[in-house]
Amino acid sequence: MLVIRFLRIGKKNQPFFRIVVTEKKNPPRGGRFLEILGFYNPLTKEKKVNAERVKYWLSVGAKPSDSLHNLLVKEKIISEKLIDVHKKPKKKEEKKEEVKKKEVKEEPKEEKKEVKEEPKEEKKEVKEEPKEEKKEEEETKEPKAELKKEPAEESEKKEEKESEKKEEKEKEEKEKKEEKEAKKD
Repeated sequence: MLVIRFLRIGKKNQPFFRIVVTEKKNPPRGGRFLEILGFYNPLTKEKKVNAERVKYWLSVGAKPSDSLHNLLVKEKIISEKLIDVHKKPKKKEEKKEEVKKKEVKEEPKEEKKEVKEEPKEEKKEVKEEPKEEKKEEEETKEPKAELKKEPAEESEKKEEKESEKKEEKEKEEKEKKEEKEAKKD
């Protein structure tokens, strides 16, 4: 597929572009091209475009890149609308909807992870006791950072889960202490 696009040939911090017809698969910085159709210097806004050859290549089926399309429209070689090249910032409402969608997707995954983590914790308790205390401290720090990011409803759910986990850990620690005392006696 043929494409009409810019080919950068300028030095560092001195951009200069050739307008070139090439295959889409060829690399944009260098590589082979079929024909040079003009040039564009963004620093001085100087541009030269061979309108006849551009129209010929468009009639053959070559498609201009978005930024080159806008240049051709400004030069009145093509009579079409400009294309938005840069992304527009999203509105707050759209961002909130995306966040809600992500949260809904993440909830089932978190439940699965919790189910898998419980058996692993039991195995770790049997092997190494000091490392568990460090991991428990890290686990209590991580949810606090997550609470700031999430809405109030989910933060309440997480707080409940955390309190349940803490209670379970406290019970386990008491049981361990009792076992140790029983062994000492």
